[in-house]
Amino acid sequence: MNEYEFNPNIKSIICQNIKKYRLKSKISAMDLSEKIGVSLNHLKRIESINDRNNISLITLYKISKVLNVRIDKFFEE
Repeated sequence: MNEYEFNPNIKSIICQNIKKYRLKSKISAMDLSEKIGVSLNHLKRIESINDRNNISLITLYKISKVLNVRIDKFFEE
């Protein structure tokens, strides 16, 4: 059986990268939240490394399209 090493901090990495790429794209949190169809509070929770909720793949996909960032970039440490 193969053993895999999973990064327990992957959610924090994704959250930090979403915020990093949003700021790099010069898109406000309000604009991004409107474009992906979530509330501003929901987007703030997505970008928060302390939030315990997981981001859906659909939401991550929408963010990647709006920010014009390949989805795999959000997983890079």
